[in-house]
Amino acid sequence: GWPGSVAEFTKVIGPLTDPAAHGGRPEDSFDVVAISLPGFGFSGKPTDRGYGPERMATTLAKLMARLGYTRYGVQGGDWGGAVSRFAAANDAQHVVGLHSNFCLAGAPTGGNPNDGVPPTELQRTRERQAFMDTERGYFLVQSTKPQTVGYALDDSPAGLAAWIVEKFRSWCDCGGDVEKKFSKDELLTNVMLYWVTQSGASSARIYYENQRAPNQPGRVQVPTACAVFPKEISIPPRRWVESQYNLTRWTEMPRGGHFAAMEEPELLVDDIRAFFRPLR
Repeated sequence: GWPGSVAEFTKVIGPLTDPAAHGGRPEDSFDVVAISLPGFGFSGKPTDRGYGPERMATTLAKLMARLGYTRYGVQGGDWGGAVSRFAAANDAQHVVGLHSNFCLAGAPTGGNPNDGVPPTELQRTRERQAFMDTERGYFLVQSTKPQTVGYALDDSPAGLAAWIVEKFRSWCDCGGDVEKKFSKDELLTNVMLYWVTQSGASSARIYYENQRAPNQPGRVQVPTACAVFPKEISIPPRRWVESQYNLTRWTEMPRGGHFAAMEEPELLVDDIRAFFRPLR
C-alpha cells in the first residue's frame, strides 16, 4: 500500500520460500504470492468506480483460485492490512489464517470501550493518534482529490520523491534518520515503481474509494495474529482487536515501525513462521 510497493518484500521472500538457506527449518517454507495492489506499480489501473479494499480482496481471492490454491494464508500491512482483513472475512473457506502488522480496529460499540484496557495500552493508542494528527495532510488530499495530486506526482520526480520519502522518514523507527533503516537504492527503487508506471493518481485513488465504500469488514473468524511494532502509525488496544478478530497471537515487537518487512525482516519472518506452523 501507499507509499510503499511490492519492493518492500524483497528481504522476506527468500527466508519465507527457502528457510533452510536462511537459518530456518525446511518445513516452514511457503509459496509466496507478493501482491501488487490494483493501481500500484505494474498492476492495472482500475477505470471504474468502487475499486476499494473489499473489491481488491475479491480480486486477490480470484487470483489465488486461478493459481490453484485452495488453502492459503494472508499477510499485510498498510493497505495490505485492510485488503487482507477483507480477504480473511470474505474468503474464510480458503483462508487458513490472517497475519497482520497493521491490525485495524476501532473502539468496540456498547458500554465503555476502554473497560479492561491496560492504562499503558490506552496511553500508547492515544500517543499514536496524537502523532497522526500532524501526519494526515496527504490523507485528506488523496481521499478527496486523488486526481489533482496525481497530476503533480506524475509530473515531478522531485515532488514524487518528497511526497513518498517524507513518510518513510516519519513512519519508520529511525529517529528521523531515514538512511539508518533504508539505503538510497531501496528508497529510490520504491519511488521509481511509482514514477515509471505513472501511478500517482491510481495509487492515491484507494483513499478516495475507501472513504466511499458501502461496506465495512465483518468480524474475522479465522485465526489472526497481530505483530505490533512500536512505531506503527496506529496501534489499537488488544481488547479492541479481540472484539473484531479471532485473535490467537499478539506479539509486541522490540523495535520497528510502519514498514516492517523492510525495517525488521527477521522479526516479521519469525512471527509469520510461528503463527502459521499449527495452521498448516
